[in-house]
Amino acid sequence: MAVYAVVPDYTGEVLDRVENFNGNQLVFVSWDRHLMFCAPFAYPVPPELPFRALIEEVMPEAFGEHEEFEKVNWKTAEWLLDGQPFIPQLDVSLREQGVGHKSLLRFSTPELTGFQGAAV
Repeated sequence: MAVYAVVPDYTGEVLDRVENFNGNQLVFVSWDRHLMFCAPFAYPVPPELPFRALIEEVMPEAFGEHEEFEKVNWKTAEWLLDGQPFIPQLDVSLREQGVGHKSLLRFSTPELTGFQGAAV
C-alpha cells in the first residue's frame, strides 16, 4: 500500500513492518453490511495459521459480539482478499493462500441481514 506524505522528502520510521510483529503478521478482517463494526478488525496472527483457525479461534473474539455471528454459514459466506474474489481453503495456511501482512479479508453473509435488518 503506497503512502504519500504531504511534505516533500518526508522520512520517518515505518513501525508497522512485519519484522516488528515477532513472527506474526497483521490481517484485517471485516464483515460487510454488518454495521455494528465500523471498521475492519486487525489481528496479529502467524502466517502459518490455517484459515479454519482464523474463523473458529480468532474471529469470534470480536465478531462474536454480534448476535448473528453464531448463525454464519461459512459454506455460503462470500470472501474478498485485498479486493479480489477469494475462496478460502480451511486447512491451508494464510501464507499459502496469499494472505499477507496487512491483507484485508472481507466476508459477506447473504442470508444474514444484520441487527434488526440493518444490512438490507
